[in-house]
Amino acid sequence: MSDDLFKKITSHAKEYGFVFPSSEIYDGLSAVYDYGPNGVLLKNNIRDYWWKAMVQLHENIVGIDAAIFMHPRVWKASGHTDAFNDPLIDNRDSKKRYRADQLVEDHVAKIQAKIDKEVKKARKRFGDDFDEEKFLNEHPRVQKYKAQITDIEMRLNQALAAQDLAALKQLIEDLQIADPVSGTRNWTDVKQFNLMFETQLGAVAGNAQSLYLRPETAQGIFVNFNNVLKTSRMKIPFGIAQTGKAFRNEIIARQFIFRMREFEQMEMQFFVRPGTEMQWYETWKEKRMQWHKSLRLGDAYYRFKDHEQLAHYANAATDIEFKFPFGFKELEGIHSRTDFDLSRHEEFSGKKLRYFDPETRETYVPYVIETSIGLDRMFLAVLSASYKEETLDDGSVRTVLKIPAILAPVKVAVLPLLRKDGLPEAARRIYENLRWDFMAQYDDKDAIGRRYRRQDAIGTPYAVTVDHQSLDDGTVTLRERDSMKQERIPAEEIGRVLREKLKLSSWLG
Repeated sequence: MSDDLFKKITSHAKEYGFVFPSSEIYDGLSAVYDYGPNGVLLKNNIRDYWWKAMVQLHENIVGIDAAIFMHPRVWKASGHTDAFNDPLIDNRDSKKRYRADQLVEDHVAKIQAKIDKEVKKARKRFGDDFDEEKFLNEHPRVQKYKAQITDIEMRLNQALAAQDLAALKQLIEDLQIADPVSGTRNWTDVKQFNLMFETQLGAVAGNAQSLYLRPETAQGIFVNFNNVLKTSRMKIPFGIAQTGKAFRNEIIARQFIFRMREFEQMEMQFFVRPGTEMQWYETWKEKRMQWHKSLRLGDAYYRFKDHEQLAHYANAATDIEFKFPFGFKELEGIHSRTDFDLSRHEEFSGKKLRYFDPETRETYVPYVIETSIGLDRMFLAVLSASYKEETLDDGSVRTVLKIPAILAPVKVAVLPLLRKDGLPEAARRIYENLRWDFMAQYDDKDAIGRRYRRQDAIGTPYAVTVDHQSLDDGTVTLRERDSMKQERIPAEEIGRVLREKLKLSSWLG
């Protein structure tokens, strides 16, 4: 069912101009995608919603836009040059390459699916009397599955932390994981592969300097710490936000736009006094979950998953996971990065990256709380949660994207009931007035019912229909996408009504 749903979502995304395979007329490019007319609007709206929540509504957070190209020593200091690797394994029969840790994670997901199946059966059996928490804690078969997951995750984390590639392969063999393509277990040894794209800066090959396309946006924030501190007159605690492209040479890119080689991040690094980082870590966990839930996609789509094995630079880390059609996966990371980043850049650049605290009269390297979310993953999350197929009273089925109105690519469609009797002219006047303040669309082709369906399919939350009564009394029909309810309002009230429904405070307030 989930696989079928995901196929429908990816097909819908192409058919309605959200996402196209890149260079498709040349047979495409693996794990690279282009955003179409509706996709670019949705993507821009998600970015704008994040930016306003993060920068506009926080007086102690400012933004930057750092260059994609950075001095190569930046990546030496950050550890990416030496340690930004994925553990890869090949199947000798299919000739396919996989991330070894993801093979194990997929195996764990299958065990979790068995638990979910047991819960579903029990809920159906016991009905309103079903106590899910008690069932999960006491049912023998569920306990066995949970113990399996715990053991597997412990071995996986230990192998990854120690970079023990032999132990990682042994885990795959012990779990009898087969290649999804060939069905065999004829695996090679696990090898490390650096994910950064390398390029050259300079006109003459012999004199060119080796550079990397940035694999993350965070380092552009850290190296600009002094510049922002001086020019923005910030006082700790304060944050620096940035959105932008990042690049990773993902050998195993899959699941549509969930994992790509060229993607966009929305990150904020929040600088705090040492010793207060855990308080701020908890604060930002709460704030970021509130932001996600403000979109009203449904609380059941989200959960926290703390990192059992911390990165060398972190003293706390958690992910906000989203329930995609293919299971719960990371959507956003919140990390307490200690003073690792600024200290490393101090060491490698020879420049002081410190803060004089006027309250304590101390000078120190600030600690950092990071919030990092993939814009493309957020796009997929919105698309996945919004896609609905509904059977109507007349037996017909409508496909609708119930995209949060604040994010919808087109906010309002203006539709004349007929293409005659002066209705198109009246509708055009309304459209021309609305598009100064809203992304609006005019459509007079086909029957009104088919036009409603087209707007439903791209997620337009409101539609204005101009009919003969509009010419008589100046009123129009305002249709709401999700409920399909219609109400009659004066044409001059459309803008006010839409502004009230779409104002930022209604969503984030």
